[in-house]
Amino acid sequence: MRRTSLLCIAVSCLVTAAQPSAAEAQMTVPRADSLRLTRQEAVALALANNPQLAVAREQTNEFRAARVTARSIPDPAVTASLDNQSNFFRSGAGGAKNVGVGLTLPFPNKLRLQGAVATGDVGAAQANYLALRQQLAATTSQAYDSLLVAIRHLSDTKESLKLSSDFLSRTQARFDAGMVPRLDVIKAKVDVAQATNNLISGQRDISNAQAALDRFIGRPLGQPVVATDSLIIPPDIPTLEQLEPIALSSRQELAGIAAQRRAAGAATALSKEFWLPDLNLGVSRDLTPGAPASAFSTGIAFPLPLLFWQHTRGAIAQAQARERELAASERDVRAAVGEDVRTAYATATAALRQARYIAEELLPAARQAFNAASASYAIGGSSAFEVIEARRTLLDAEKQYTDALSAANTSRADLERAIGASLTNIPLALPNAK
Repeated sequence: MRRTSLLCIAVSCLVTAAQPSAAEAQMTVPRADSLRLTRQEAVALALANNPQLAVAREQTNEFRAARVTARSIPDPAVTASLDNQSNFFRSGAGGAKNVGVGLTLPFPNKLRLQGAVATGDVGAAQANYLALRQQLAATTSQAYDSLLVAIRHLSDTKESLKLSSDFLSRTQARFDAGMVPRLDVIKAKVDVAQATNNLISGQRDISNAQAALDRFIGRPLGQPVVATDSLIIPPDIPTLEQLEPIALSSRQELAGIAAQRRAAGAATALSKEFWLPDLNLGVSRDLTPGAPASAFSTGIAFPLPLLFWQHTRGAIAQAQARERELAASERDVRAAVGEDVRTAYATATAALRQARYIAEELLPAARQAFNAASASYAIGGSSAFEVIEARRTLLDAEKQYTDALSAANTSRADLERAIGASLTNIPLALPNAK
């Protein structure tokens, strides 16, 4: 009896200390500086403010600047010399003074091919930027759904706490009337304590989800966010036959490797033009005292590529190997995109079916069982253990439903990332079976 009394006192203290009145009010009423966002608004803010996109944009600008450099003609060079000097930087009476200007003119087609190589790098960087936007949109949508899930779990926990408290009050009244043993009261108090602890954990989950969403949308961490959308069962998904061609034309990974292949082709053509001369033009004038005023000299120089095998086995072979490498990589990327679409499609359709099954079958049955157990307990037909188990079953079903809604919406966002396009604008060919 003494051990039972101590347990009752400990549980009562835990319940009293953890009453959620103030915390619930703080979580229920949004702060004045809270940012109210729909899912689309959160994605738009992320695409506008996320620093990862700023990094990708600047990397693209770096390649654009490198393209200007690749197309540039070298600057002219001015030369001056003192010949027949009696000392450093001192020309004697018979010394000669020469000044000149030199200019290197690359073969015109080489400039074009160098620009094509650099343009391919720009295209690959731009494709990487667009792919990052698609990925960020999906992860932001998933972070938004995580906040909705945390809010819904907290709401379910509050309802569970209310049911547990009501059950504790009824059990205490029946114990005072001598109708049930003290053990029923202890079980009811433990159930209230567990619901209270779950409430505290739910508040923590909301805070963490808000911090994650703040990071994605580019806000200071800790700023409150109010999600105005609801966590609902998403609409039907188009068929796999509709989605695969869209993915192969919209995924930026394929666009990026196509740009790299164009650049590699230009690099191969450029390496094969080693025999085309770059012209080195030079003009000089003799300023030696006593020399004729019109003593000019003009020269031209260009390479003579006699050691051709060094080019064919070196730069040309390297460029051709790069082309073959990218061709193999493109085949692998196309296969990876197809696998990604199929995996995301299977996950999304399965999650959609699970959410509908729980909403239509499991959740109504669990709610009916709890109502029946509560009504039976009220007239003395069932035990406290049966009511608690029925309530836990209902809470577990509600948690499964919330998790299923989260999986359905999250997997839909991942499927949009996999195909590189929004599912909203794709018409349904055939309705999916439930």
